[in-house]
Amino acid sequence: QVHLVESGGGLVQAGDFLRLSCAASGRTFSIDTMGWFRRTAGKERELVATINWGDAGTYYADSVKGRFTIARDNAKNTVFLQMNSLKPEDTARYYCAAAEFGAYRYWGQGTQVTVSS
Repeated sequence: QVHLVESGGGLVQAGDFLRLSCAASGRTFSIDTMGWFRRTAGKERELVATINWGDAGTYYADSVKGRFTIARDNAKNTVFLQMNSLKPEDTARYYCAAAEFGAYRYWGQGTQVTVSS
């Protein structure tokens, strides 16, 4: 079992930045990929960014490319999402997830990000 705890959400204005953190504990040796997802009421969950736990390879959704950066600290079992130039459409609840064998099995409770115009 892997336990994930997100932090760092909040209310900001358009153009501001936030840094989300996700601390993993438990069977962290089984993780191969970590990802950030987001969900807004009435919309499907969206994959925002992923990072490979081994080689640090990354993926970004087109909607955040160039503005968001995902990074990891393996020693602390923590993943970060640096979000710059935030837009109102980035408003959502952001979830951290951990994958084993490519399948996301573990999820955090989420952290709310609200961007005002």
